Formats: sequence, structure tokens, C-alpha cells
Amino acid sequence: MVHARALKASLLGGLLALMLLLAGCATLQDKESEWIFRPTRDAWRGMAHVTDGMDERWIEFQSEVTQQPTRLHALWLPQADANAPVMLYLHGARWDLRGSAHRMRRMHQLGFAVLGVDYRGFGKSTDDLPSEAKANEDVAQAWAWIQREHGQAKRYIFGHSLGGALAVHLAAQVNDEAGLIVEGTFTSVPDVLSTMRWGFLPVGGLITQRFDSARRIAQVGSPVLVIHGSADKVIPLQLGQRLFELAQGPKRLVVVENGSHHNTNAMGQSQYRQAVAELFGIAGSPTVATNPGPRATP
Repeated sequence: MVHARALKASLLGGLLALMLLLAGCATLQDKESEWIFRPTRDAWRGMAHVTDGMDERWIEFQSEVTQQPTRLHALWLPQADANAPVMLYLHGARWDLRGSAHRMRRMHQLGFAVLGVDYRGFGKSTDDLPSEAKANEDVAQAWAWIQREHGQAKRYIFGHSLGGALAVHLAAQVNDEAGLIVEGTFTSVPDVLSTMRWGFLPVGGLITQRFDSARRIAQVGSPVLVIHGSADKVIPLQLGQRLFELAQGPKRLVVVENGSHHNTNAMGQSQYRQAVAELFGIAGSPTVATNPGPRATP
């Protein structure tokens, strides 16, 4: 898949950059952030207008990381039932939240009201280079918004790819989530590096933003659903399987046959529906004829 090859090339470029930028910690950390997040103000191609019917929300706070006022842009997709379960949706690297609008709609069909948020450096959020610390703070603020606005509802956390690592971190920190769902995610950034062509190079110890989900997943006290495509060329299936093994029960692993890093959510919708019903007790509306978007939907 062309996009998967592009992502791999980007990861490899970042790996080489890390090796060349050992002098100067600040420079290294900035390059590391650029490599991991690849932040953009742009939507996935052809996805700029797929948020029709979603409500904009703004989350404002004083950042403890930067000591600067911060403003996050979010999209809200409510359910008719005010007591419906609420999901915090956390997207992956490179594209802003609009690229995940179709995933948000699929989660909505499963019965969740959905709040998706752009981290700093993405979309309309504060224009600042993201980092692991900043993104974790952004995610915590989005969770606090859900707590304030929908405290009566059961609240769930979902993360795709890099967003999965943010989701694991949040779920390990809070004690009021009803469940965690991660898709196409990994155990740690160094583990991802080890699966690449040049993964034998001893650079894992140089990574400071490690997104160490392997260490944190056992601290999650709610049911955990791990979804992974068998044909994921960006984050290999074995990393998702390992994360599942480290999670505490109750838990479930769903492998979507032939699912890639980008289409597993669409291909595995029936498997999602069954797993969400059995693990979380949530029965969404039957699949309806909403526009699924182009075949290359991320």
C-alpha cells in the first residue's frame, strides 16, 4: 500500500535523523517530536468536508508543560439519548481529526456519543510542536471536559495508532473510565523501531518520547479491547498481540483478517459490534446507510 510505504519511509528518515542529531538535546527532542507526530494543519486527502453534522467544541486551559494558554479544537457527535455512553476519540499521527471523521461515525453507530480532539500542532488547535508530555496533557484536558459535561454517563477511551498509546496512558492515570479500546497500536516507540528494516541499529535507548504502553497497560483497571489488522504494514500485528498479553482482564483481542493500518476499522465493523456488545454491554444501532467515504478512508 502506497501510504504504508510512505509512513515507513518517514519512520526510517526519523531514525536516521536521530542518529545524526545526537549533539544538542533540545534539537534532538524537537526532531524526535516531528518524527513521531508529523503534525499537520491539513486533513487526509478528500476529507476536509466530512465533518458535516458534527459540532465544534473548544477546550481551553493553561498548560502546565509550557506555561502558556492552550486551545484545543474538538468535534462532538452526540447521541439522542443524553445518558448514552461517551467515547473520547484519539487519532494517530500526521493527519488532523477530520481524517478520522469516518471512524468517529462508526463508533457513533456502535452506540457511543463521541468527542474527538486535535492535539497541539494539529488542525485548529494551538500551533505548537507536540510532544509526548504535551499530548498527554491535551488528552487529560479533553477527558476533564467529558467529566464536566457528561459526568453522568459511562465514559470510554479509544485510540488509533499513536492515539492508542495516548489512550493507554490516560486509562492508566484515571479511575473513572468504563473501558479502553485501542486499534493498530503498539507496545512502545522503540519496539516499533525494532520492526523496521534498520531496527537492528542500537538507537532505541536514545528515544526520550517512548510512549511505553507495555509498561502502563497493566495499570488499566477497566476492560480492554485490542483491535488489529492482520495485514498492518505500519504497526505489525505482533505488537498489538503483545500489548493484549500484558493487559489485565477482562480483555479481548480482535484480529481483522486482511485489515491494514487504515481500513481495519471499516473492515472489522461487525467484529467491533460483537466485541463491544459482549465486553462492554453496549448494543449500538444496526448498520445504516451512512456514506462510508472513499475506499482509502484512514
